[in-house]
Amino acid sequence: MKEDLSTYNKKLDEIIKNKTIKNKEILLKEILIKIKFFQHERLIHLIVTVFVGISAILFLGFGLLLNNLGIILLFILTLLLFIPYIFHYYYLENGTQSLYNKYFEISNLK
Repeated sequence: MKEDLSTYNKKLDEIIKNKTIKNKEILLKEILIKIKFFQHERLIHLIVTVFVGISAILFLGFGLLLNNLGIILLFILTLLLFIPYIFHYYYLENGTQSLYNKYFEISNLK
């Protein structure tokens, strides 16, 4: 999904740069459809990221409360999973915001 978002953003950058729009209405509809797909992907990743973050906090709390090394190990593993999720969600969020801006920029082209 990350690659699709990057490729699509580059395609729109080229269209805006060259102002080569054959049918503006069709392009705007296509962008809206892509935005919906990326919004859905972003929502799913937000839910997973929040779940993994809450799990990490719970593992840390229970590990410290029970003084259990196994649960602390689960915290570390969950934290190692959580960090890439944060970066991926950040990329999806910024990429989707970029699509919003490109949509408005293209809609204002003459």
